[in-house]
Amino acid sequence: MGDALGPIRVDAVFALPGTAWTTVLELPAGSTVAGAMVALLRVDASPEGLADAIRAKRIGLFGRRVDEDFVLSDGDRLELYRPLTADPKDARRRRAARSG
Repeated sequence: MGDALGPIRVDAVFALPGTAWTTVLELPAGSTVAGAMVALLRVDASPEGLADAIRAKRIGLFGRRVDEDFVLSDGDRLELYRPLTADPKDARRRRAARSG
């Protein structure tokens, strides 16, 4: 774990159909979500769609949406979200219709 002056480590997670891509970023203390997004764009072998999620700013921390100016802490889990492919209300209606 980093101290107040040293680097911090942040886990970045991007959900993919059937799996998840993860990487660990080492960032300077005081880094924001915006800085982490820039670092993620530089990661080699990043999955397809990651850059689109970063540009769309669909980002959260431990399941809660955060803004770009949010200051990250050592051990945070930064999550990048894909757009929904189906309307949740329509999907619920289809499941209810199938179950009778």
